Amino acid sequence: MKLGCCAGIEKASILYQAGYDFIECTVVSLQPEASEAEFKSILRTYEESPIPVEACNILLPGDLKIVGEQVNTERIKNYLSSALERVKRIGADTIVFGSGGARSLPDGFSRAKGEEQIIQFLHLAADVADPLDLTIVIEPLNRKESNIINSVPEAVKFAEKVNRKSIKALADFYHMDEDSEPLTHIYEHKDFIKHIHVADSGRFSPGTGSYPYTDFVNLVHQSSYDGRISIECKWNDFETEVKQSLLYLKEQFRIA
Repeated sequence: MKLGCCAGIEKASILYQAGYDFIECTVVSLQPEASEAEFKSILRTYEESPIPVEACNILLPGDLKIVGEQVNTERIKNYLSSALERVKRIGADTIVFGSGGARSLPDGFSRAKGEEQIIQFLHLAADVADPLDLTIVIEPLNRKESNIINSVPEAVKFAEKVNRKSIKALADFYHMDEDSEPLTHIYEHKDFIKHIHVADSGRFSPGTGSYPYTDFVNLVHQSSYDGRISIECKWNDFETEVKQSLLYLKEQFRIA
């Protein structure tokens, strides 16, 4: 099991010194729609990171809609081709597909049509991800952040329908708690969960709130999950709290 943290690449040194295994940055920070020349300086920053970038979140910008009447398939294809290739070049192998602004259903839009469009998008993503050996994990978001894919079983349903090797699911402790989703879904869908996000009450750092970490950890262990766990939260004092959170998670997960 590896412990990481979602943060901008400028925080890489702090996380390295704190003892994290990896950093999880954003796909959009790679500026997939910028030219190769513009990307070179961005790539250099990632190559100089003292800690490996093994996962990326925020796959899509909010204006790149994949659901609704204004879907630009050509732009989506071009974006995915560039974005996933750049993710591979910085050394990451897992991409989180949350992107609530891009995937949420417009008011009055057919849910069935929206689900069909999301499946089409995931196939387009898999067309690029499969040959690159990348994994895209569908992130369930709480109902305040998206009106579709709000639970682990729903994310798994989409992964099953797409049925591509690169499309899996993510479990996010914060989103599950926000919508009172049973934590047992982690065990029930263990075969599809390939990434985990954690936080604590109010979406602050692990160890500062009242989330039922004992139950969560027990289910993760029962699932024989040994992949990556990333902290994705709000911080009051980043440099101090990342150290405390890492110690807390190591204690909870019994990691030496």
